[in-house]
Amino acid sequence: MVRYSHADPGLLDIDREAEHANTRAAAEAGVGAPVIEYLPAEHLLVIGYLDGRALVDADFADPGVMSRATDAVRRLHAGPRFVNDFDMFARQAGYLATINERGFRLPPTYDAHAGAWVAVQAALATDPRPTVPCNNDLLAANFIDDGTRVWLIDYEYSGNNDPCFELGNTATECGFTPEMTEAWTAAYFGSPTRADLARVRLQALCSCYGWSLWGFIQAATSPLDFDFWAWGLERFEKAEKTFADPSFPRLLEEVAGG
Repeated sequence: MVRYSHADPGLLDIDREAEHANTRAAAEAGVGAPVIEYLPAEHLLVIGYLDGRALVDADFADPGVMSRATDAVRRLHAGPRFVNDFDMFARQAGYLATINERGFRLPPTYDAHAGAWVAVQAALATDPRPTVPCNNDLLAANFIDDGTRVWLIDYEYSGNNDPCFELGNTATECGFTPEMTEAWTAAYFGSPTRADLARVRLQALCSCYGWSLWGFIQAATSPLDFDFWAWGLERFEKAEKTFADPSFPRLLEEVAGG
């Protein structure tokens, strides 16, 4: 399997050296494909073939798939530390600065949630969790299932992070229902607390609000024939819905309550 990098690593804050090192660490953890070759001058990363199929969102309705997927996530999180850290609050600020500096298009109500965004950051910081090596972009296609175990690929945005961001990111990217999010959280933690579940849900919000900016930058700069604006807008609208939900203040309280 070969990754050829198209995107501007500067605009999207991608560290190709970290991606390479973290891909090797994931393989050492027994959850990622081995690195065959890394050719930075040619923008190529070659990894070993994994005999399985990429999941789709609907697959997570199968308890067996969800169990294998959470086992893979736990193995990654228990593996060797990555060489860098990932902080969605810092990344969101950097992406937003890029958009403002370059005059890229942004939904008119994006900045209206700045105060709520600060409140989310403060709530999560009240009872911080130890960081672990995270992929940070575990959409369904980055889970490779051979029917016995699941492997995780694509470490472009990897870094040590709150494990609940990983869980929340997958929950929102794969369109989990509230019940599936609870099952996903329980499969990972065993016996999650209310604070665990609130943290996963808030981190899902962080994923939507932060990664939506990635889509807006790509919409303005990418040569690929893909509607990145619609991709970003879908995630922003999910975030906006959560900010406006009557349960939002309760999530902040439950996370801060430990």
